[in-house]
Amino acid sequence: MRLSPKFRTTTAIAAVSVVAAFALTACGSSSSKDEGITVVASTNVWGNVAQAVAGDTLTVTSIINEPSADPHSFETTPAQAAKITDASLVVYNGGGYDQFITDVLDAGKGNQKTVNAYNLFDGGIHANETTGASHDGHTHGSVNEHVWFDIPTVDAVAHSVADQLSALDPENAATYEANAQAYSQKLAGITTITDSIAAAHAGTGVAQTEPIAHYLLVATELEDVTPEEFTSAIEDGNDPSPAAIAATRELLTDKKARALVYNVQTQDKVTQDMRSTAEKAGIPIVEVTETLPEGLDYIQWQTQTAESLANALSAQ
Repeated sequence: MRLSPKFRTTTAIAAVSVVAAFALTACGSSSSKDEGITVVASTNVWGNVAQAVAGDTLTVTSIINEPSADPHSFETTPAQAAKITDASLVVYNGGGYDQFITDVLDAGKGNQKTVNAYNLFDGGIHANETTGASHDGHTHGSVNEHVWFDIPTVDAVAHSVADQLSALDPENAATYEANAQAYSQKLAGITTITDSIAAAHAGTGVAQTEPIAHYLLVATELEDVTPEEFTSAIEDGNDPSPAAIAATRELLTDKKARALVYNVQTQDKVTQDMRSTAEKAGIPIVEVTETLPEGLDYIQWQTQTAESLANALSAQ
């Protein structure tokens, strides 16, 4: 997801030079009650996953909590950069999604431990290592970077966080491992829902305004019938071509798509028009977001999203 000032309702937080941050001392990172361990996550999505593993032993600090902040273009304040630089463990998405983390880690040349979710995707086929600062070679569009919708990757992140915290805090290793195992069981509940969707609706066409929920559609064996030219343009903050707009609108008016997966955090005139077209055609809307909705943890959020998709497909 990339925002365009011309069309987007969201705005990136004002940029402040990362380099200036390294003259500051560490400020405000939450720490382990016993060991002074500090854990920082790029967004509240990965912060919530890490917090589930950390439990009551420590508190995880998330740099991005606001829906108005775009991780693609986000630039840290000096205080935020200092938190990242001084953290014992940094948990982030990778794949070019939250590049600000990689920029700070590379500039700081620290030796903190990291967990890069994108590097853990599909068994780590993209990986360098999950310890030490990693370097992302992501080419935009080659692989979908929104891996928080891929449940096996989230599970791998939880267990990697447990491994890293256990290395930092051996006395509490059993707690971290137990928390990760319990989290796996909760994630399995989401997989149960996606498996049931696949069993009932495999091959069914759906449309998206952006390829945010790509891995949810993969898990449910649904077919994203949206023209790639449309979703790529929207994700990059550009105008889709008139032909791509017309083709996407036709999918909805002709009911070739059974649902419209709609990113409510980054709306513009084109996506709002598609939503209106879908509603007029009686096509259900499945709302998705990129950060945690207020009052929900990751498990609740993804459970509700999967259930919303199941209900949308069953309503017709």
